[in-house]
Amino acid sequence: MEEVPHDCPGADSAQAGRGASCQGCPNQRLCASGAGAAADPAIEEIKEKMKTVKHKILVLSGKGGVGKSTFSAHLAHGLAEDENTQVALLDIDICGPSIPKIMGLEGEQVRCQALWFEFLEDNLGVMSVGFLLSSPDDAVIWRGPKKNGMIKQFLRDVDWGEVDYLIVDTPPGTSDEHLSVVQYLAAAHIDGAVIITTPQEVSLQDVRKEISFCHKVKLPIIGVVENMSGFICPKCQKESQIFPPTTGGAEAMCQDLKIPLLGKVPLDPRIGKSCDKGQSFLVEAPDSPATVTYRSIIQRIQEFCSQRLPEGENLVGS
Repeated sequence: MEEVPHDCPGADSAQAGRGASCQGCPNQRLCASGAGAAADPAIEEIKEKMKTVKHKILVLSGKGGVGKSTFSAHLAHGLAEDENTQVALLDIDICGPSIPKIMGLEGEQVRCQALWFEFLEDNLGVMSVGFLLSSPDDAVIWRGPKKNGMIKQFLRDVDWGEVDYLIVDTPPGTSDEHLSVVQYLAAAHIDGAVIITTPQEVSLQDVRKEISFCHKVKLPIIGVVENMSGFICPKCQKESQIFPPTTGGAEAMCQDLKIPLLGKVPLDPRIGKSCDKGQSFLVEAPDSPATVTYRSIIQRIQEFCSQRLPEGENLVGS
């Protein structure tokens, strides 16, 4: 059986750029040259640019349609409820950018002089390839190197300013976009990844691959979020399992792999409605069990990040 592309040997490995898993990677030639990913001058340029960004969080999923972008958006909304916290949301789902719609920014364009678009609140900014399209229906048909270049431009050329949390919403899987963002941010200190799944085994299978990817590229895992975890009737409060966890769901998987389970978010039809309208579900449905779970997860992520200080920073006098 062929090795899958996410089995990256690492830029420092003797197999860098030469292994079967390197075929099609945008950095294959660079790694094979012996110079490694660090030879790309953008690595240091991005490290310098990111000095004003305290915490960097990647949101990953193995399977599409599990609510990853929805979680990314509400993580940003939740963090930005503190007006003293500066939050940036970067959408690198190049071929399927849904963040502009979810954040109520569909049809907006980036500013020409600085690749940056400010959201409605002063402390929440959003960047997406969706802002570069003439129509939301335009297809982005790009190969790996062009996606790689777009991600590099986002990280290096966007005027991020002083940011407490940079949330990076990624596409499903473990492909070009994931390798690029991890390599470009490696020198800038990534706090970790939040991995999104749903309870059924067909989703968990791909999440295990995502966890393997994180281990291979030495990306810390903040924890796993199980979306669509049961449905609580708003009238009788009875819970029904729409997607039964036939193999124990995310809870059993996390126990087996010794990874934190951050929380299980129940289904609430108002989540989808809020996303379609570009509104914060946390504000629209403050008493929903899903909102309570979201807030608990956000608090756990904040606690994790507070324990991981950027390179060169220490507790005394920080």
